[in-house]
Amino acid sequence: MRAFDVKICGLSTPATIAAALQRGASHVGFVHFAKSPRHLDVAAMAELVGSVAGRAETVIVTVDPDDELVTRFATEVRPDWLQLHGKESPERVAAIKASTGLKVMKALPIAEVADLAAIAEYLGVADRLLLDSKRPKGSSLPGGNGIAFDWRILAGLDPAPPYMLSGGIDADNVVDAIRIARPSGIDVSSGVESAPGVKDVGRIHSFFDALDRLRMDEPARKARAS
Repeated sequence: MRAFDVKICGLSTPATIAAALQRGASHVGFVHFAKSPRHLDVAAMAELVGSVAGRAETVIVTVDPDDELVTRFATEVRPDWLQLHGKESPERVAAIKASTGLKVMKALPIAEVADLAAIAEYLGVADRLLLDSKRPKGSSLPGGNGIAFDWRILAGLDPAPPYMLSGGIDADNVVDAIRIARPSGIDVSSGVESAPGVKDVGRIHSFFDALDRLRMDEPARKARAS
């Protein structure tokens, strides 16, 4: 099985960050969006990002940030990535990249095959794409709703552009998500929580346990299929 990245998003405590790093998370994410139960202010994010100290890639998740906020992220927090989870246009993504020098991941909401057309608009602009479920009716959150879309619609997608898959992924379905969608990375948030915004160390370990079982099972599975 080819290697893939694992991002644990919406972290807010040293204990849950330590668990994610211990189990091999490639990316750790911190949310700055006032409507989210995972929201952190700039100062809190700066402290947590500093504590990671190169052990994983750090990501700030934000929604339609203005220029002032983007500058604060770049100068006060200094993450490796900005994840744009709003309605940012390709032009806005390019401008943020140019002004900060940071890598940018653009989240795209997916519910049906027609939504995949947006991918082409951001290729060569964003450093990476994140395919996430469209928010359900009544939700004010563009992500972290714990809802999965039908991953089978990604079966015909060109696997060359590196994208992360998100939305409703947890220890029980992450193996199916990887086998069906074949993403280059998995992003999980609500799937490792005991309550909205409350990351659970035990669930983080269970999530990585499922990934470990997949890694061990894949060679045998391929042998059986040959």
